[in-house]
Amino acid sequence: MIPGPFSYHRPATLADAVKLLADLGDDARPLAGGHSLVPMMKLRLATPTHLVDLHGVADLKGMRRDGDTIVIGAMTTQHELLASGDIRQSLPILQEAAALIADPQVRYLGTIGGNVANGDPGNDMPALMIVLGANFRLSGPGGERKVAASEFYQGAYFTALEPGEILTSISIPVPPAGHGYAYEKLKRKVGDYATAAAAVVLTMAGGKVATCAIGLTNLHETPLLATDAANAAIGSNLDAATLKQAASAAEAIMAPAADARGPVEYRKHVGGIMVMRALQRAAGRAA
Repeated sequence: MIPGPFSYHRPATLADAVKLLADLGDDARPLAGGHSLVPMMKLRLATPTHLVDLHGVADLKGMRRDGDTIVIGAMTTQHELLASGDIRQSLPILQEAAALIADPQVRYLGTIGGNVANGDPGNDMPALMIVLGANFRLSGPGGERKVAASEFYQGAYFTALEPGEILTSISIPVPPAGHGYAYEKLKRKVGDYATAAAAVVLTMAGGKVATCAIGLTNLHETPLLATDAANAAIGSNLDAATLKQAASAAEAIMAPAADARGPVEYRKHVGGIMVMRALQRAAGRAA
């Protein structure tokens, strides 16, 4: 289908973008990579009368290290994440996940800000942001504020963004040297959303798990932090019984929708398998 009519705006500064969105109100939508918004417009599920294209705003692009934190501009593409030496060294799980998003054509235009900001439970990056303890910087008519990724997601396509606000950057604490990581994603075909996925970041000491965080993708209306599952792993050497216990704890908080990817019980079952695989692979990578 063809989208409805709309006016196109391309601000050059963040201040101009915020002002446009504030002045145009509910009739305007920000445009990042467009891979979520444009298909919805074609199906007439979204009918904005104004599009505010953020590609001209230089302040929203790029990556830098600030002490023990990596700051990533919201308009940084998945391709740029994959090409970054700093990300490869400090946050390799982001590259592992980015490589599983859609296909190269999408990754050249799809942005990390768009992936985390629209609240789609099928997007890959939100669960990673929660696991990594990320903070989102939001700019709007009332100024700037920070929101923890763990507090940002409130429901499917419903986030802490207020009207007129833009997600401008993501701040991620650098995990300790020698940490283990893994993102395990089951999908029907290349480019598809996850049937179930799990992200794990952990450290090991004396052959046992010292710290652990587990995130779940597309297994609830929001990304999940599987705290009980992580606690089950801590202090263990990830023997078979512990892996099953962690998987069961993760499955207990899952509430996926039954859809073309499978019924609820199947998706929960494979979600538990993704947790076990991610734990094992992360532990194998930990120094």
